[in-house]
Amino acid sequence: MEQSQSYMIQAEGLSKRFGERLAVDDVSFAIEKGEIMGFLGPNAAGKTTTMKMLTCFYPPTEGTAKVNGCDILEDSFGVRRSIGYMPENVPLYMDMTVEEFLNFVARAKAMAHLDIPRAINKTLERCSLEGVRDQLIRTISRGYKQRVGLAQAIINEPPVLILDEPTVGLDPEQIKNFRELIKSLGGKSTIILSTHILSEVSLTCNRVCIIDHGQIIAVDDTDNLEHQTNVRLEIFAPNPERFIEAAAQLKEVGPVECEGQSQLPESEHPLLKFVVRDIRDRVGAHRALFSLAAAQGWEIYSLHDERVTLEDAFIRLINKHQEMGGKK
Repeated sequence: MEQSQSYMIQAEGLSKRFGERLAVDDVSFAIEKGEIMGFLGPNAAGKTTTMKMLTCFYPPTEGTAKVNGCDILEDSFGVRRSIGYMPENVPLYMDMTVEEFLNFVARAKAMAHLDIPRAINKTLERCSLEGVRDQLIRTISRGYKQRVGLAQAIINEPPVLILDEPTVGLDPEQIKNFRELIKSLGGKSTIILSTHILSEVSLTCNRVCIIDHGQIIAVDDTDNLEHQTNVRLEIFAPNPERFIEAAAQLKEVGPVECEGQSQLPESEHPLLKFVVRDIRDRVGAHRALFSLAAAQGWEIYSLHDERVTLEDAFIRLINKHQEMGGKK
């Protein structure tokens, strides 16, 4: 597999089986140098397994990937030298002090001996660990342990960071500091960030990759996902099917979805509630829907735009994929 000069990570056809269970199914994506990508999906979607293949923790059943120009199958040591990895459950040596552990990690990563003290001090400051540098790791809180896990990943300033649920156990202030740290690393390091906190993705990441049932169902810029607009419409009409059929003829909108109906005593027709997610011409869509209702003699109860959040887009994409039975 050839790697584009602009891509720091490029996966092609990655699949992983555990016995009969297909955990990751033909995953392909690419991440440019300096990009921060949010890796999202429900539990057991395949996020951690994908990241473990990229870090050479698991070999893929099929497919391959390149990290910083190194193939995960042909040059696993080159891949590992390029990566700072923070797994979901960080393995720490509990009977070492925080400083001793970071010194050990720096030497294991073959950092130059004279550079290690400066790197430790810089990393302790970045991760707000100065106050516990001389404490045994087993005596510090879970939040501090998470920060030690992040510190060991970034101490040698690797070109690639892969962070699996790094904010678990952190309080709101620590999460804010973590977000600022990750943003400061973007541009210097290429980062994959797996998290369930969608607000952190919105504030931190350039792009989002959504995975479900081992399959990638969307890769897009966070701005594109968050700046979409739905049109919501409530209308008194005879039945949903008749309105959907008529709206399908409008070039300004895509498919119209019925989200429910109710019967108000003062109207002979039910109040039908619709959403239009594919707006090809926002202003034109409003005019076309008004004109359609007027032509048919139907009364519009409400018509308004609705901003789509990342959470809305995430839930809609996951639900749509699962309704299709997890198929691409």
